[in-house]
Amino acid sequence: MARALVVLLVLAVVAGTVGVLVNLRGLEFISDGLTHAVFPGLAIGLAVGGTAGLLPGAAIAALAAAVVLTWLARAGIASDAAIAIVLTATFGVGVLVVSRSDDYAGELEALLFGRVLTIPPDQVVPLVVVCAIALVAVGATLKQQVFRAFDARGSRAAGDPGLVLDLVLNAAIALVVVAAAATVGSLLVLALLIVPGASARLMTRRLWLLFPLAAGFAALASWLGLATGFVVSVGAGADLPSGATVVAVFVALYGLLLVVVALFSRARAGAAPSLDQEDRGDTPARAPVGRRVAEFFLNGGRG
Repeated sequence: MARALVVLLVLAVVAGTVGVLVNLRGLEFISDGLTHAVFPGLAIGLAVGGTAGLLPGAAIAALAAAVVLTWLARAGIASDAAIAIVLTATFGVGVLVVSRSDDYAGELEALLFGRVLTIPPDQVVPLVVVCAIALVAVGATLKQQVFRAFDARGSRAAGDPGLVLDLVLNAAIALVVVAAAATVGSLLVLALLIVPGASARLMTRRLWLLFPLAAGFAALASWLGLATGFVVSVGAGADLPSGATVVAVFVALYGLLLVVVALFSRARAGAAPSLDQEDRGDTPARAPVGRRVAEFFLNGGRG
């Protein structure tokens, strides 16, 4: 439980931070493709080196897929088509490799749904290192990544290397997927990448607050999910898979946020001034959208 909690908390902070950029750039489908691309690396690593080969195999497969997806997108191939090609090809290879195992069903279940409670002690440090590399890569290019997310043409005009930024972000996503696939499984990774960023956007409109809120949401949901699985499995005697329980808590908290935000918006709408009041000038005029966006960047993301 202690090892699982440490790994999940580290993964939550990094996945939440990277997930904000995924949400801002609309890269959810690319993330899905990378989660499936990791699967053959996990399978080959397990077949060659046992549990010690899971992380290296997944890392090689994920980084290769990130480069291929970036190259296909830059080559003018429709992104959806490129992702679908990589997704189906890699997942098929993974199933073929796993099918050669004596314990086909057991190995397939572990790779798809994770093994967070049975992470070997010698894999904790490598997982933390993988997460740290992803966080450093995103942190070093964060300003440029945010600029590119909001205005790709403006970013290119300012001299930012689009190809390098895309490769860095896709590689960071791939590394998060690698770390998460070894814990919650390759099919459940997407929740850790997508839900925190989407939840943060429900809680604030301030750009730089998105990152700490997403990381905090992911950490809280991970802890609650692991604790819920322990209480139900040990206390109530109902065997719950820990990885799936964590993901379920992520989605449940997001649903709760949706309800709270909807109620809050309805309450604010009831207290808002009428259109007649605005027409008479009873409320201050709002600045044009373009000017507000420009002022936002000039102020360093404040206001």
